[in-house]
Amino acid sequence: MKNELLIEIFKENEAIDVFEGISQKNNKPFRMLSQIGYAHVGGKFPKEFKIRLQEGQPFWPAGKYHLGMNSLVVGMRGDLEIGREMFLIPVNQ
Repeated sequence: MKNELLIEIFKENEAIDVFEGISQKNNKPFRMLSQIGYAHVGGKFPKEFKIRLQEGQPFWPAGKYHLGMNSLVVGMRGDLEIGREMFLIPVNQ
């Protein structure tokens, strides 16, 4: 068994979720785009999570993906994190 993170997107999750409002900090409008995905991290069932999307980016089509290494960043405190932009690689490639 390979030790790679498997991300799965189902047909019913081929949609962009939009969350928008006005920031309470600076009173400016904001808009966040996301899509539902499922991460197979061990255990019986995968974990649902939000995949952030950039403005103008289409949703990811249904399928199985691996997380691209360029999705990882070093955060402000030196911790390894998934960055704002997630790059997915289809499993069949």
